[in-house]
Amino acid sequence: MEKKGYTYIITNKNNTTLYIGVTSNLKKRIWEHKNKVVEGFSKKYNLDKLVYFEILEDIETALNREKFLKGKKRQYKVNLIEKMNSGWRDLYEDIL
Repeated sequence: MEKKGYTYIITNKNNTTLYIGVTSNLKKRIWEHKNKVVEGFSKKYNLDKLVYFEILEDIETALNREKFLKGKKRQYKVNLIEKMNSGWRDLYEDIL
């Protein structure tokens, strides 16, 4: 059985910067963002609030979805987030 893939969007406390990522283990990956384990963009901009995610059939599909979303304008991403999570609350507790 193939592992599921996840495409997700995290932001900072002011919802000003969006980061789109992909993983096969959403709980672990968001924990890493929250605990600043990984150097890079999300750590630099203090992005640790999970505001959107999708569960996809496998990691390849998730990677394709990530590429698609990264190519879209910010408003497209905001609309996606607001459809799933109108209050922009941190969804991390929901996935634990």
